[in-house]
Amino acid sequence: MRPLAFAVHAGRYAIVRLAAGVALPAWLEQASAPFLAITRTARETSLVCAEQFVPDDEHAEHGWAVLELLGPFPLDEVGILASVAQPLAAAGIALFAISTFETDYLLVRDDAVDRAREALVAAGHRHQPV
Repeated sequence: MRPLAFAVHAGRYAIVRLAAGVALPAWLEQASAPFLAITRTARETSLVCAEQFVPDDEHAEHGWAVLELLGPFPLDEVGILASVAQPLAAAGIALFAISTFETDYLLVRDDAVDRAREALVAAGHRHQPV
């Protein structure tokens, strides 16, 4: 696998779990920048957004950092996530992955972001400040 470039987004993020089929909450309108992900399945709706917008009464995990793999990558390219997941796993760092049409994003706990950056660079990937 070729070396990848990645950037760490500023700020702290939350991963929010909503019930399946519910309407998106009104507070989400404010949380649309700089990064927002919405995933709906038959069992749940998950949101990822800047944590300061998430009300205290939501079922949420706070304290995540966003790492962006700097694509675009062809949809048929093999091994993109594996090339970053493996060194993170070897370093004992959990990740939450989100894919888009052009690239992938990794969320790691905010207190592990420096170790994640070091593990990825040690594996041959390039950190590119934003």
